[in-house]
Amino acid sequence: MNTHQFKLLGISLILAAGLTACDKPGPAESAGKKLDETASDAGKKVSEATDKLDKKLSDAGSKTGTAIENTEITTRVKTAFLAEPGLDSLKMTVDTVNGVVTLGGTVDSAALNDRAKALAAGVTGVKDVVNHLTTTAGK
Repeated sequence: MNTHQFKLLGISLILAAGLTACDKPGPAESAGKKLDETASDAGKKVSEATDKLDKKLSDAGSKTGTAIENTEITTRVKTAFLAEPGLDSLKMTVDTVNGVVTLGGTVDSAALNDRAKALAAGVTGVKDVVNHLTTTAGK
């Protein structure tokens, strides 16, 4: 073999070693891969936290909406009582929970007791009426 062939062989071996080394990840590639994995994990955790927050806000909004609906129903029932002759709304209580109206207090007659219950039942959103009204005797 002549020197020219030795040089070609030497260069070929150096190139082959260099190409082989390119297949192995170096510190930069390993660090980049770790950064990608960390970013992916962080993204998943942020997504999970956002989902949890969204659910909590949705639940809170639902509870607030229910409270507003109950207050609105109570107001409508009391307004109906105010407009009804003979019903003394100051002697009556109205409480609404999940659309169920509970009446309390006193009315002057059985007819007014029935009328109060019917008025409450006729209000939009009322699911049921629990009547705890008592009739005062002699009035």
